[in-house]
Amino acid sequence: MEGVQFERYLCQLFRTQGYKAEVTKATGDYGADLIIQKDNKKIFIQAKRYSKSVGIKAVQETQASIAHYGASEAWVVSNSDYTTAAYNLAKSNRVS
Repeated sequence: MEGVQFERYLCQLFRTQGYKAEVTKATGDYGADLIIQKDNKKIFIQAKRYSKSVGIKAVQETQASIAHYGASEAWVVSNSDYTTAAYNLAKSNRVS
């Protein structure tokens, strides 16, 4: 599965969980691959389909989407694990 396919898969998955979900444009997305909404919360998601652990760059990009888009919160969603540095940075920056 390629990255764009993974984003579409996640979009459908969140819809089955009751979220309104849409995939953002492929380039120039300011750190948000998906926008999901539920219960008056707007959440921006950075989708990472990796064979290695997700690092801090993904968290930094995702954190930027909070300010740029005025999101309630932001998530990094991956099929892989996260580095300790990525986890620590996410905890201190409203990124799940």
